[in-house]
Amino acid sequence: MPARLRGMASISDVEIENCGSLFVFQPLTPAAEAWIAENVSEESTWWAGGLVVEPRYARDLAAGMVADGLRVT
Repeated sequence: MPARLRGMASISDVEIENCGSLFVFQPLTPAAEAWIAENVSEESTWWAGGLVVEPRYARDLAAGMVADGLRVT
């Protein structure tokens, strides 16, 4: 596990990184992976194990995750 994620895996299901022109949603738990599989198009873009999201969609995606009980940081 990368050093930046140590200790966080038990706290968060998804880590969101703002990369400026895009956001990367990194699923950290099986629950997060299952949620993404059920709620995100199969045609989505993935990079380095994370879901790549345009800024205009990031807030709603995170809100949906939280509404369904996922812990997001």
